Amino acid sequence: MAATLGGRAARRLRLLLSALKPGIQVPRAGPAAAFGSSVTSAKAEVNGVHLHYLRTGDGEHAVLLLPGMLVQCSFLQPESERRSVASDSATPCTIQSMELSRPEYWSSGETDFGPQIEKLNKKLFTVVAWDPRGYGHSRPPDRDFPVDFFERDAKDAVDLMKTLKFKQVSLLGWSDGGITALIAAARYPSYVSKMVIWGANAYVTEQDTEIYQGIRDVSKWSERARKPLEALYGFDYFARTCEKWVDGIEQFKHLPDGSICRDLLPLVQCPTLIIHGEKDPLVPRFHADFLHRHVRGSRLHLMPEGKHNLHLRFADEFNKLAEDFLQ
Repeated sequence: MAATLGGRAARRLRLLLSALKPGIQVPRAGPAAAFGSSVTSAKAEVNGVHLHYLRTGDGEHAVLLLPGMLVQCSFLQPESERRSVASDSATPCTIQSMELSRPEYWSSGETDFGPQIEKLNKKLFTVVAWDPRGYGHSRPPDRDFPVDFFERDAKDAVDLMKTLKFKQVSLLGWSDGGITALIAAARYPSYVSKMVIWGANAYVTEQDTEIYQGIRDVSKWSERARKPLEALYGFDYFARTCEKWVDGIEQFKHLPDGSICRDLLPLVQCPTLIIHGEKDPLVPRFHADFLHRHVRGSRLHLMPEGKHNLHLRFADEFNKLAEDFLQ
């Protein structure tokens, strides 16, 4: 695969795929009873679709976790404890404390936010993690990428939290979820109280599209990188959606300044923490710097060893940063 790419792009692709492998060293979760005893899985009808979400904690401060491309908020129990969210969506199911980072729970998909769902302080926060439409268990519909798909996700996210009766919410957005968070904060300033984003970008460059083309063909990914997503989606849906995602992101390159949401950044009013992993192979440092300059009053925190999945690889450090900022 690397032979088909330029040297820099190939190196970035190898690093990216290594970040996607289920064998990454994620800190093992401690007993959930220290923070709260259960995670509730359910669906809510929002804007004509049934959106799947997880909910845990009983703190006054509502926090929504927004995931990246193709990945989901959900975790799966061992076979002996498993219940089907899709077939039992009308009745929320309560899942008792589990070690979310154990590899055996990844046989049919893995969570974007295991250490956050498990370890964020349940007395301070009510944590909600969602699957955007077309991802995870928020299917049907199939995922598509019209030019306003980030705007659509932002509205879905805010409307989901309003449906769940939260009066205000803070956002933790990773990658595509960080872009969605930025748009939500700009469009709904009175509803979003604080925001933490990482791995996000407000515009697309030629360098970015070179990186995206490197992950377009999932058949060239390593088996270990493909396996969790194939198990969740099936190969055809997984491959087709990845290709459509690349096309969906690249359409922004043809807009003025390659803008995804750069014109909205001055509208963000909430306190914002931007975290950037200096070894992120997917989102170069200049994107974090741009966000920091254009989101008024934002803070930028650099993690020298962080990659795109810094909230998983350095979960304790990330969680402390987020908790301290949100309080």
